[in-house]
Amino acid sequence: MTTPAAEPLLRVQGLKVHFPIKKGVFFDRTVGHVRAVDGVDLAIERGSTYGLVGESGCGKSTLGRAILRLVEPTAGEVLFDGTDVASLEREPLRQMRQRMQMVFQDPLGSLDPRQNVESLLAEPLRAHGLGGGTKGIADKIRGLLDAVGLPSAALRRYPHEFSGGQRQRIGIARAIALEPDLLIADEPVSALDVSVQAQVLNLLEELQERLQLTYLVIAHDLAVVRHISDVVGVMYLGSLVEQAPADALYEQPLHPYTRALMSAVPVPDPVVEETRERILLAGDLPSPANPPSGCRFHTRCPWRQETRCDDEVPVLRELAPGRLVSCHWAEEIRDGVLHPKSAEEVAAVMGVSVRATGAEAQETDALVQGVDQPVERT
Repeated sequence: MTTPAAEPLLRVQGLKVHFPIKKGVFFDRTVGHVRAVDGVDLAIERGSTYGLVGESGCGKSTLGRAILRLVEPTAGEVLFDGTDVASLEREPLRQMRQRMQMVFQDPLGSLDPRQNVESLLAEPLRAHGLGGGTKGIADKIRGLLDAVGLPSAALRRYPHEFSGGQRQRIGIARAIALEPDLLIADEPVSALDVSVQAQVLNLLEELQERLQLTYLVIAHDLAVVRHISDVVGVMYLGSLVEQAPADALYEQPLHPYTRALMSAVPVPDPVVEETRERILLAGDLPSPANPPSGCRFHTRCPWRQETRCDDEVPVLRELAPGRLVSCHWAEEIRDGVLHPKSAEEVAAVMGVSVRATGAEAQETDALVQGVDQPVERT
């Protein structure tokens, strides 16, 4: 007799977040919507780490905030341990947030500059009635500082007196103060130096093992996501286009957008780097207020076909155990039946341009490298 699989700690179904576009001087009227998140489905197993990647503006951070109800979902369900968070009223939601916490991208902006570290860490404990009396809270705070590698002397200091890495550790300490089950880390290391990034990532891994935490890590750096994640989801223009175990995704990406992202990852071997295929994308990211019809990636896709891509929305389907992809032609692309067009060919068909400096075309999409400058084609 087989044992039924355990339910995921977090299951998101059809989640949408649409922001209205208002127009008018005296009477506001809605003239459209920005579809920041548009029908996302995902599940996160207990004790695992789900990495969410995508370029800036694709809706990653909005999705994380919608899960915690920091922004209100337009539609869909957020099932946390069997409870629909999206339907909770004020007090049940406040109690549920004890089990779901967030580490924000900007450690300085997320910490009150008028409160010292002791006050910052004591506030959530008092708000939820945890830690006991004054002595119990003081002991708990010292334990939190020790857990994130900060000395007790930091208690009387204010956020501006710390380095970026130390501030992020304070943010992590505040997030784990309530002993949550789920921790959403929104770009936890993007604002930090590379050496400090490794320290913070190692800290997150140690805390996960010690406290049995479940992570949703939102990032644009593929190296960070691969280092820390068990499962990786790729977002494009408000939708999830691929999901797979981390190693499988990096070894054989299936969606055209994921393949383009992976081709931009530098390889620390000059010979391989010089000869490997680079997939350049034409045009810019479309506006989420007016997304393309059919497949949202078809305006930039090197594998775009005349049929289906322009007018039929692909569904997120399973191609192999644990491998989900939203592409009509994923099997043909995987098997080499279809071959990519050049960025210039795609640009000519779609009537867009490829940026150039002098006579050399450049990549218009910085992708998810953490690289802000376009990469020259060779």
